[in-house]
Amino acid sequence: MSQSESHATAALAEADRLMTVCNSCRYCEGLCAVFPAMELRRSFGDGDLNYLANLCHGCGACYVDCQFSPPHEFNVNVPQTLAEVRAQSYRAYAWPAALRPVFDRNGLAISVLAALAVTAFVTGFIGWNDARVLFAAHTGPGSFYKLMPHNTMALLFGAVFLYALLALAMGARAFWRDIGEPAATLSQPKPLLSAVRDAGSLRYLDGGGVGCYNEDERPTDSRRFYHHLTFYGFLLCFASTSTATLYHYLRGLEAPYPWYDLPVVLGTLGGIGLLVGPVGLLAAKWRRDPQMRDEPRAGMDAAFLVMLFLTSITGLLLLVLRSTPAMGLLLAIHLGVVFALFLSLPYGKFVHGIYRFLALVRYARERHDEPTG
Repeated sequence: MSQSESHATAALAEADRLMTVCNSCRYCEGLCAVFPAMELRRSFGDGDLNYLANLCHGCGACYVDCQFSPPHEFNVNVPQTLAEVRAQSYRAYAWPAALRPVFDRNGLAISVLAALAVTAFVTGFIGWNDARVLFAAHTGPGSFYKLMPHNTMALLFGAVFLYALLALAMGARAFWRDIGEPAATLSQPKPLLSAVRDAGSLRYLDGGGVGCYNEDERPTDSRRFYHHLTFYGFLLCFASTSTATLYHYLRGLEAPYPWYDLPVVLGTLGGIGLLVGPVGLLAAKWRRDPQMRDEPRAGMDAAFLVMLFLTSITGLLLLVLRSTPAMGLLLAIHLGVVFALFLSLPYGKFVHGIYRFLALVRYARERHDEPTG
């Protein structure tokens, strides 16, 4: 059986070839976690390659440093090949399997259409009850719920959020099984804490200490900075929503809250992060050397970033204009965008954070178990 026939896709076969070459050279072993993890193996099954691909942060340092990168006849292009394998793994692990073709289509168009559909639904819901409410000015606690009752809003968005969590959990389960790691690893504190530390600091997005390579051979930390803004901005917005939920159910306080209250402060800071971070990441992606990126799946990557940006800008506009007649329409648009974001989470670039964290957990366990001396 040929090497290509022993793998599920051509990209996995190419990744096997590259890892075999790199395992003979080992010049890049100090750049990131991929190469030390590679050195623990003499052969590479599909699960191993998907693990290495999701462990890769795409810093590009190995492409710049490699003496065999294009136009050399060996054509060693690890960042582009692992990016392709990584994107294919998102599709392979997606749940339910019937929705895997979503990865083959224009993710941005699907997300925007879903947002518009939910916006139309919310607008129609408000208009059905009393069209005048949509363009009236509402102030004070509970003003949002004059347009849509809290229980209706909680039921609608709670259902899609729980679905997203289930789909993400099933995808993570499939990834964990495919890479062959025992479930017991997830109960070990050391690998988990190490992975949290490495993921939280984006340790392996630094090109071995000099920075990430984008459009040329001058490394910078810009991608790491924009990743941090996006990641922590998302966490702050999630913390804002969670705090508001506690306010509502435990303290009996209804939104909207004063600008100085904790949910608003957290949401504003997070919203700023989700304005700057996604724009910076999109700009870096468009400027990046095409030799280091997986072009066919750029749309899926962009969809998640654009939806984060739209969630942020509509949320901040709603905060600024919540006491004006524009509030009703802005609320409908914001809810539509948030719904589409939740619905698309398991089928877009968001999953890379989950699989990469799990890959870091496995790497930390392997590194801890590796004999020394």
